[in-house]
Amino acid sequence: MASSTTLPLLTGKISLSDALDDENDILEQLSYPAKRSDFYDDLVTHSDDIKDIVSRHLGVSGASCQVPSVDEWIHGSFNVCIPVYVNEEKKAIIRFPLPYKVGEATYPGNAEEKIRCEVATYAWIQANCPSVPIPTLWGFGLPGGPSFTLLSQAPLFSRLGWYIRSFISWLRGKPARSRYAARSLGQKLTSGYLLLDYVENGRMLSETWDAGSNDQTRRTRLFGSLARVILELAKVPQPRIGSLTIDNKGVISLSNRPLKRQLHQLENLGISTNIPRDKTYISSDTYLLDLLACHDSRVRDHPNSLIDEDDGHSLLSALTIMRALVPQFTDRERRHGPFSLMLTDLHPSNIFVDDDWNLKCLVDLEWACSQPIEMLRFPHWLSGRTMVEVTDEALLTYNARYEEFLTILEAEQTSPGAETDTETETELETEVVVEKKTPSENAIPIGEIMRAGWDSGNVWYFNALETFSGLYNIFIQHVQPEYGDEAVGSWKDLQQSTWPYWAPGSRQFIAGKVQQKSQYLDQIRRAFEKKDEDDDTETETETETEDESESDFGN
Repeated sequence: MASSTTLPLLTGKISLSDALDDENDILEQLSYPAKRSDFYDDLVTHSDDIKDIVSRHLGVSGASCQVPSVDEWIHGSFNVCIPVYVNEEKKAIIRFPLPYKVGEATYPGNAEEKIRCEVATYAWIQANCPSVPIPTLWGFGLPGGPSFTLLSQAPLFSRLGWYIRSFISWLRGKPARSRYAARSLGQKLTSGYLLLDYVENGRMLSETWDAGSNDQTRRTRLFGSLARVILELAKVPQPRIGSLTIDNKGVISLSNRPLKRQLHQLENLGISTNIPRDKTYISSDTYLLDLLACHDSRVRDHPNSLIDEDDGHSLLSALTIMRALVPQFTDRERRHGPFSLMLTDLHPSNIFVDDDWNLKCLVDLEWACSQPIEMLRFPHWLSGRTMVEVTDEALLTYNARYEEFLTILEAEQTSPGAETDTETETELETEVVVEKKTPSENAIPIGEIMRAGWDSGNVWYFNALETFSGLYNIFIQHVQPEYGDEAVGSWKDLQQSTWPYWAPGSRQFIAGKVQQKSQYLDQIRRAFEKKDEDDDTETETETETEDESESDFGN
């Protein structure tokens, strides 16, 4: 096998040695380029349908809309974003979920779930937290279902129908509808979509973060903006843990499972999360235990989850102890809420800022969900490192940035503007009824809770809980030291006595996983061998063609 052989991934290529060392399911990732090509081909064939849909949502002529070539499309982690030109100017982005990244093949309906939850989040924030800067959602369509247009953009008869149906719902005492009117666009697309404003005001934070992160003035502005977003969302307490979703009537409710990206990532690999789509939680500890159960499922179903027997002992011990620690990281007084809506996938490419790092827009709200307040924490990337990398000098930087952020958040929460009551009626009501009170009565002490979490170390516990490939490292580096030298010094002995308690038959389980790992590595090698064989065949074919060409020319 040629040592230089590489295989394509969605971004770049990978060598055999790197593929064998990678903790991810590389076999699955090797399938993505072909799946992307097929999905793009399908969208290209429906370019005229996309133009028609956009024009009808925006209320412009179809002839004025243009869909650019694939070169201008933006392939994200979970969506493809296609800019749409209106009269030769970028005006909107139409986003389609990537079926091969959200588990649509193994769990049909995941793409629709993702659309419904993100749409509901956009509509809810627009109505209840208008100071949070997000792009306008002009319309959306569900796979094989109805399309909806922002009420102000909908045709007259669609608006009249919306008002009549809303009045009837009010008479019957049913939840009010969101301000999106259902329409029959006769779409031929097999995928659902969101149509959003093209963000022109500002640029992605990721473009300037590396160069500007040490500028304290810029950083202070950014931290203040993000703190205000957190506080604004927390002003409307949520009664359950879950995600907002929208039904076919346009009614929003907090009735979907808490749709974090990790759930779809696991399901995309064929790993069951055992959390049904209609599952919500009224207690924190039950939710945390179900997230830990997702780790268990990953260990069981991921072909590359354990390296060897020692690795199995270490990981199963950490999971066993993490489960035992749940009560210590659950606030008994807040176990049953109130909870807060959180943007769980807030990263630099989703944040648009101006040159001074004033927040201009937040995009991609797909993984927002209501969670226990204790799970609010400083985004790890604000330290410039991943959570697994936050050690030694990086830990000192992280600690300083965390303290800086908390100080700014506490100042924002106690500022005069934070205490101003408002009687403004929201445009949208959901089944979640919140009694109107002044902020001092209704506000959750976010700063106090986040500081207590930092002091107690629950920041590290929750980061470990939400990092499926890095739980063990975060546990060893940060959670375990919270329990003193005895816990750290006796770890080897402790893990030998705790790993069997992960589940009955753990020894046989580990032996089976080690064998599965060996089989997985053999599959990786065969994939690269096949590439070499295909290359040899192509070379032979080219040589034969050249020989035949020379013979014909000579005659």
